[in-house]
Amino acid sequence: MQNKHLEHPEDSILTGDLSVLKWFSEPKSKISTKIDGSVAIVWGKDPANKQFFVGTKAVFNKKKIRIAHSHEEIDQFYDGEVAIILHNCFDFLPRISGIIQGDFIGFGGTDEYKSNTITYKFTDVVKENIIIAPHTFYSKGNDLREVKATPLMKTLKGTENCKFIQPKSSLDPYREDLADFCKFAHQMSTLCEFVSNRKAMEIKKEINACIREGIPVIDSIIAEECECDINLIRLWKLVESIKMDLFPFIEDVDNSIRCEINGEESYHEGYVIHNQYGTYKVVDRYEFSTANFNSGRF
Repeated sequence: MQNKHLEHPEDSILTGDLSVLKWFSEPKSKISTKIDGSVAIVWGKDPANKQFFVGTKAVFNKKKIRIAHSHEEIDQFYDGEVAIILHNCFDFLPRISGIIQGDFIGFGGTDEYKSNTITYKFTDVVKENIIIAPHTFYSKGNDLREVKATPLMKTLKGTENCKFIQPKSSLDPYREDLADFCKFAHQMSTLCEFVSNRKAMEIKKEINACIREGIPVIDSIIAEECECDINLIRLWKLVESIKMDLFPFIEDVDNSIRCEINGEESYHEGYVIHNQYGTYKVVDRYEFSTANFNSGRF
């Protein structure tokens, strides 16, 4: 998997890539829990010079690269709250040989954290200086612009200064019912006129507008607004429903962290599932994404 934004399964079919229809039921799949933190922190050994570094996702920029190998470089590339977070990460993150990305949850000293949309409640007050939710491992590159990303399956060991949270989840490998739905979706795809990447971005923008407002995605309206095939939007809705049918096959193994949205108990942000057919995020967009869009961050 290239270093890029994770896609929703239903969004991936708009351009005619139907590999997700095999992804749904592939028994040899790996799953990790998606944590709702901010900002994204990338750290590890820079393959270009072998020095320890920290940064945000800006370390992957093609032009304005912001890789900080020292406190001086943090101040050179970053400012404000992000710089404060990175200074603490530079001091307290364990020196590792690889490259990891994770979400910053907060500084130690309390048992409740809200860095983005979800409020996380721990059973005890966190004594470590920083809390990070690692989720991605990068490898196979001579510099940070070339590295490849895979979901982090290894449990990272924290230190007295750094607490790692990686809630465990499991995925039932026997998902034949989903395979039957996917066969129907594949048949339906033969009636669809797929679109270019540019048009797909336009369609996703309209769909996200519906989710932001908490209203249903109506195929005829989206097709008219985006001037695309109505059957394509119907296929999108079918694949989205298959994704929702995937949730009963997922179980949270670690329940040591309580999640809340606006004072109401909730699930984690979602999950990332990886197998030979791709890596996609599994999120209930009408619960989490609607709250995320309207949290004030967007």
